[in-house]
Amino acid sequence: MNLQPNKDFLIKLAHTKMPYGKYKDRYLIDLPEYYVVWYHSKGFPKGALGDMLQTVYELKVNGLEELVRNIRNNFPQEK
Repeated sequence: MNLQPNKDFLIKLAHTKMPYGKYKDRYLIDLPEYYVVWYHSKGFPKGALGDMLQTVYELKVNGLEELVRNIRNNFPQEK
């Protein structure tokens, strides 16, 4: 995983919702911390979703969730 995600990745992360499970349709950054920690111990899914969840984990561990919420509020979702 790229440890310094680019601007487009962060904008996409800010607007991405969980596609399945108990927290379906919740923004990834708004997932409960225990759930993201569980994924960290279990293993993140492969692909873009896994990369995003791993980034969310790092942001939550470091108390930086508000940065992504600010991105979501200040940058429109690119289509």
